[in-house]
Amino acid sequence: MKLEQLQTHAAIRGILPDALVTVVSVQWFGSEALELTYKTASGKVANELLYRHDEPRLELVEQGRPWSFDGDGALFRLVSEAQRIRLAHLFDPVLAVHTSIVDPLPHQITAVYETMLPRQPLRFLLADDPGAGKTIMAGLLIKELIARGDLQRCLIVCPGSLAEQWQDELYRRFYLPFEILTNDKLEAARTGNWFLETKLCIARLDKLSRNEDVQQKLQVPDCR
Repeated sequence: MKLEQLQTHAAIRGILPDALVTVVSVQWFGSEALELTYKTASGKVANELLYRHDEPRLELVEQGRPWSFDGDGALFRLVSEAQRIRLAHLFDPVLAVHTSIVDPLPHQITAVYETMLPRQPLRFLLADDPGAGKTIMAGLLIKELIARGDLQRCLIVCPGSLAEQWQDELYRRFYLPFEILTNDKLEAARTGNWFLETKLCIARLDKLSRNEDVQQKLQVPDCR
């Protein structure tokens, strides 16, 4: 090893016979010699002068981890908060309810949290009466699946007259930024396939049922 590898907290073999020592500090004298301050396993602190000809007998067992407190505190807080949010569903069984602007009814909680979520993956037919809040139930399910890491891509197919309503409800209540499929977006796609570039999509039923080109784009393996 090289003398330059002697860093604070590094574990070194070769200073003492059959024992590891931990580097406490290093003071250089020019470029060919240094004074090593180390600590033994018993906690004893000692010093030794090392030269370039000592390098062959030294062995680096564990890389040094120099501690410092000059990092960006705001960035550390952002990362820790992101980690806390990522694991929030483990501690809050109804996370989507508490992070959305909704006041769900009992039958909606039962449908999403007692019937649908515990049985993933399954296909469901959600056929409540008109006005029973099927959009809210769908939004809760989508948001919970995203929070759990079970959903990365989602396509909602609905009648053309309801596309804007779905988009508005999902964003206003659940902060889910769904994009509506249009001809302009299909033509402007950088990859030639808008579905590859957009993870949260809303498409009109008549658009998908009558356009074979769009159907072929959906059949691409990465889109399924």
